[in-house]
Amino acid sequence: MHGGARPRGRISGGDADAQKARNADAPKIPDLLPRIAKLFAPHRPALILTAVLVIIGAGLSVIPPLLTRSAFDRGLFPPGGHPNFPVLIEIVVAMVLLYVASAALGVAQTYLTATVGNRVMGSMRVSLFSHLQRMELAFFTRTKTGIIQSRLQNDVGGVANVLTNTVSSVLGNTVTVIAAFVAMLLLSWQLTVVAIILMPILVIAQRRVGRVRAKIATKTQESLSDMTAITQETLSVSGILLAKSFNQQAAEVGRYSNENDTQVSLQVREQMSGQWFFAMVQIFLAIIPAVIYLCAAWLLLGGDVGVTAGTIVAFTTVQARLMFPLLGLMRVALDLQTSQALFARIFEYFDLKPAIADAPNAHPVNRGTLGSVEFENVVFSYPDAGDTTPPTLKGVSFRIEPGQYAAFVGPSGAGKTTVSYLIPRFHEVSGGRILFAGDDIRQLEQESLVQNIGIVSQETYLFHATIAQNLRYAKPDATDHELETAARAANIHDTIASFPEAYDTVVGERGYRLSGGEKQRIAIARVLLKDPGVLILDEATSALDSISERVVQTALDTAARGRTTIAIAHRLSTVVGADVIFVVDGGRIVEQGTHDELLANDSVYSRLYAQQITQLP
Repeated sequence: MHGGARPRGRISGGDADAQKARNADAPKIPDLLPRIAKLFAPHRPALILTAVLVIIGAGLSVIPPLLTRSAFDRGLFPPGGHPNFPVLIEIVVAMVLLYVASAALGVAQTYLTATVGNRVMGSMRVSLFSHLQRMELAFFTRTKTGIIQSRLQNDVGGVANVLTNTVSSVLGNTVTVIAAFVAMLLLSWQLTVVAIILMPILVIAQRRVGRVRAKIATKTQESLSDMTAITQETLSVSGILLAKSFNQQAAEVGRYSNENDTQVSLQVREQMSGQWFFAMVQIFLAIIPAVIYLCAAWLLLGGDVGVTAGTIVAFTTVQARLMFPLLGLMRVALDLQTSQALFARIFEYFDLKPAIADAPNAHPVNRGTLGSVEFENVVFSYPDAGDTTPPTLKGVSFRIEPGQYAAFVGPSGAGKTTVSYLIPRFHEVSGGRILFAGDDIRQLEQESLVQNIGIVSQETYLFHATIAQNLRYAKPDATDHELETAARAANIHDTIASFPEAYDTVVGERGYRLSGGEKQRIAIARVLLKDPGVLILDEATSALDSISERVVQTALDTAARGRTTIAIAHRLSTVVGADVIFVVDGGRIVEQGTHDELLANDSVYSRLYAQQITQLP
């Protein structure tokens, strides 16, 4: 890395410990419920319709047991002793129609809940992605890409079931439980007491199981994040090349296998943690009817004429319809407890505040003074640098006039690249200020600021897409003629035209199907399409061979015409024609002038130049 010490892309042990501590202290479900409910607000009409269908369906579900009692007491075993077929047919027809209606309502309800739940999940994922796009660069330098991906995919996907089923399940089961409870009371209040007397035991057991599963779910998601991070790091083109270069494929497989073993163990623990609870529930549901029969017999012996065969059959049917919704409510509560860690992890990212944001009175760049860049006593320390670490930049001041070609040179780690990152406000200054087109960059709209700056870096990034698509990333509505004009200016059109598919050639991940010089010239063409007023060249040719460097340098010279250019250079031979050269050393500008002026002095620049000249073949 260049330009001073920078935060690494890995989370340190302290950060990981802090992450675990945050998960341990994650907000509880009652605190999260208002935020979860807010996610459903845009889908209110569909939710209202779902609620109506659920209430109707739940109400209909308790009618068949009452019809069952009538079928027994009025149709099969009426007071006369002989079956009453006309009455029985009416009741059976009513029951069939009710079941058909309930089934149709169930299908409609399932469609609505699935649609709403998945749209909420999709909206959450897009909102989180959009929020992350606004985060400052430092956030991404200290966080593994795989962990960010895990939040977007695994965590959001992990709450899909809760988002899809919670509303309908809670509402439908609650209405069903209330209706069933009323129906049971109407049938026999004594048998109702017997049916629900053991329910508190199940509730207590469910809460305990939920706490255990929530803890396991937290560890599971942490392990899943680590697996995603390993996959992202090692299965990228760069990761594979590194592993093959050092013959570390077996070690990477071992690292992934160890994390996979942890994940498998946690998944088994999570699934098994509730099995005894649900086994106990099933046993409870199985023995309740038998207990009801015993109690009914005791009531009959006691002379209770209200307990008929139809009452007993209807009551056990209603009781089953009470227990299963109760079980459904318990499952929802268990899912909410289990998903507590996932929601907490998701909302933790939503609660992150971008360290760099537009000021309330921010305004666009003044195009009339575009091109001037000025640092006034700028001090900068990277956010994760400790208090004992010296600042990367220490009181840096300079001014670049519109149209000038300015170069920053100096030893590795002196702070050159840091200067280039501060101009588009990728990082925030710790002290002093930076003027762009005459305004403090903190008073400019970030979008307008970046729109007027073009950057060509040493590490060119191309998407796994066609050359045309990569070029249009700078200007989505660019015509084919504009693409060709930019490519010709970057001295890459003829090369592109020689490919069988020309501009429709897919470049591969990170452009690995192209040479370094070809990638750099495509990157230059992309910047030319953007047509910025200020061009930043961050060691754009340092990784190239001498032949490719000359070709790319010609393209860079073309790109620099008519605009302010700031070149961060390692090879001094590339900046000898600069209008002004700033020599950076130890976070300060120690010299400035033209190439000839600096060589005339016994200075840092002259020594660096002499050293590089003697190293030439």
